[in-house]
Amino acid sequence: MTACKGKYHGLDDLGKRCAKYYEAGARFAKWRAVLKIGPTEPSELSIHENAYGLARYAMICQENGLVPIVEPEILVDGSHDIDRCAYVTERVLAACYKALNDHHVLLEGSLLKPNMVTPGSDAKKVSPEVIAEYTVRTLLRTVPAAVPAIVFLSGGQSEEQATLNLNAMNKLKGKKPWSLSFSFGRALQQSTLKAWAGRRGTWRRRGWPSSRGAKPTLKPRLGLTKGMPPPPGLPRASM
Repeated sequence: MTACKGKYHGLDDLGKRCAKYYEAGARFAKWRAVLKIGPTEPSELSIHENAYGLARYAMICQENGLVPIVEPEILVDGSHDIDRCAYVTERVLAACYKALNDHHVLLEGSLLKPNMVTPGSDAKKVSPEVIAEYTVRTLLRTVPAAVPAIVFLSGGQSEEQATLNLNAMNKLKGKKPWSLSFSFGRALQQSTLKAWAGRRGTWRRRGWPSSRGAKPTLKPRLGLTKGMPPPPGLPRASM
């Protein structure tokens, strides 16, 4: 770890590694840069360094035939409200696209994997419609229309929460020049891991929960999900 909190080095020989991965059949790569929200965080230095690290990675990927997935993640940890998250996310994404432009990255050949704009994990929850409005507004202010798709991370949300939020975004009226989809890992696996609980043979007795969880997660891509239970503590959304 460098003196700049949250920044790691992994760019050494990345070009050689990308060429090897391409030769092995890879066509996409992902680089995650993590920032957190605090009273004085993230600093301008950490935003700048993470943005330029992502841009260098993206440039090297494209030089070697890979599509870079750019992932600037702002952690949900904390008691900040949704306005604070929106402000920080806007600063981070603006810095990222400035850096990508400075490095001559072909935006049409890249994907963005951002956090959704939500309150902190210890803050009062808001509805999926509010999250959708804040998230899309932030993206419209920062992400060029040349980017073909934005694939959200779940950021520790449950399957239901992440799915309802994405569904609300795709149902939101107005201009959305990119495809809004998902790149969930934890949110798709959570129920499966809990059901299996690491015990051999559990899946035979309980079935295959991942397929049941995956099906409703596909519909929000088109804004088709209806009647899903709301996250705990929130009223049922009218969709």
